[in-house]
Amino acid sequence: MTSFFEGRKSDSPYVDMVWRGHHEPNYAAVCPADVRWNLLFLKVGNRVHVSVEGATTQYVPKTRAESAEFLVIKFALGVFMPYLSPGALVDTDAHLPEKGSSRSFWLDSAGWELPTFDNVEVFVQRLIRSGALVVEPVVESILQNQLPDVSSRTVRRRFVHSTGLTPKLIQQIERANRASALLSQGVPILDVVYEAGYADQPHMTRSLRRFIGHTPAQIAENEP
Repeated sequence: MTSFFEGRKSDSPYVDMVWRGHHEPNYAAVCPADVRWNLLFLKVGNRVHVSVEGATTQYVPKTRAESAEFLVIKFALGVFMPYLSPGALVDTDAHLPEKGSSRSFWLDSAGWELPTFDNVEVFVQRLIRSGALVVEPVVESILQNQLPDVSSRTVRRRFVHSTGLTPKLIQQIERANRASALLSQGVPILDVVYEAGYADQPHMTRSLRRFIGHTPAQIAENEP
């Protein structure tokens, strides 16, 4: 089986993206910093490993010696598990125990059947109803440029509590990912500096090296 990756947007307000795929042995990739956390379902042989991958504040090299199939649920900002502190998961992950079957796992003392690519939204809705997932409304308000009726200190505290990141750091990471996308589309480097809001080209270069793992020129060279 050859490697493949497939993703789709979700119509659930709690989910940003859903990915699935398969990779061959000796897989290696550089994953950019990501302000959103994931649930990863990784099938290696006959076993499925479930883990919560926290937000990342810099690029992350990933390698796997064995071939594997995977399903990734990337959650929207402001959605989090009270059972696992988002702050404690930043730049790391937590493995969830198997329930004794290759088709189920434990989460916060409850057993859950593994979702599929097509029923992720149903799975997530059940998590919401059970209280295993909750939503911080302050984050949604800030993302929609609406000022909540609370102090700035409270906004920052609740933002960090539900995402593990400060609003400023989220802005920096999102800007770097946007700049990377523009460069990959063939937009000239100096135009990207302006469109992404960097002070100058060295500023953007430092940002992309930290968050994406490549310089602007390296990203541009790999454009489709």
